[in-house]
Amino acid sequence: MARDERGTYESYQKDAFDNPPKGPIGVHRGNTSLLSRSIPYIVVVVVAILAGLLVWGFYSGELQKTFGGHSQSQSQTVSAPKVEKKQTTKENTDTKSDTDTSTNQPQQTTPQPGQQVNKQTAVQVINATHTNGYAAKKTDVLKQAGYTNATPANPSGSLPSSTVVWYQNDTDKATAQDVANTLGITAVQQKNGIAQAIVVVLLN
Repeated sequence: MARDERGTYESYQKDAFDNPPKGPIGVHRGNTSLLSRSIPYIVVVVVAILAGLLVWGFYSGELQKTFGGHSQSQSQTVSAPKVEKKQTTKENTDTKSDTDTSTNQPQQTTPQPGQQVNKQTAVQVINATHTNGYAAKKTDVLKQAGYTNATPANPSGSLPSSTVVWYQNDTDKATAQDVANTLGITAVQQKNGIAQAIVVVLLN
């Protein structure tokens, strides 16, 4: 470097070291703020808290409940149709039980195809019970059903052991069956020598 005659600082030519950049360089750092110095400690505290919560959730079961709740809901949703299937099976069983119960009750026979019901046929209703007016009551039931030639009568001669509807000819079988259905009688038999084409014998 050139040096002037006085030998002072200003007599030396300035170089890069005489004009350093602004701000801290290398080990020569300026003062930092409190927030900057606290960030590492804050990070350590947050990580410690998160680690503690993770360990607590694992051992207490809360972690499994939180992440396993969705799977449990799906399992319940999938199992719902099975419950409905069981209920449907139960309903079918109840229906079958009702059907079985109904089969134990007396079944009314319908007239055979090809036979016609003639409600103009003479029907005699015999009261062989101890109830006065019972034959007349049943006669009214037949008349309400359309049997205009139905009449009550008192018993005479031999009687059957139970309530029955007698018919004399095969052509009256369908009509006799319809009379039995109207009065709720299950026994229908063919019998010769009766007073009318159809005779209803009522017994206790």
